[in-house]
Amino acid sequence: INAEYMGDYHIWWRSFLIGGSPGLYLFGYSIFYFLTKLKIAYWASTFMYFGYMLMSSYVFSIMTGTIGFIAVFFFTRAIYSSIKVD
Repeated sequence: INAEYMGDYHIWWRSFLIGGSPGLYLFGYSIFYFLTKLKIAYWASTFMYFGYMLMSSYVFSIMTGTIGFIAVFFFTRAIYSSIKVD
């Protein structure tokens, strides 16, 4: 499918970024959880906590963004497959 026929060829990035936004929420919640529930005294443990949470949030964003992209791709393919373009 040529995305230019659909009018908006930026939909692919938008679908990936909107699909990957739960990773940002996950990292924000990890900051909230750190400030309210955890009692970490050492800076090395704090650094490790935020390092691991940043990596896991990134991987989660990539996974959910990919799912969002694939869903939009097949949805637009199904919609525009029935349109005849001359």
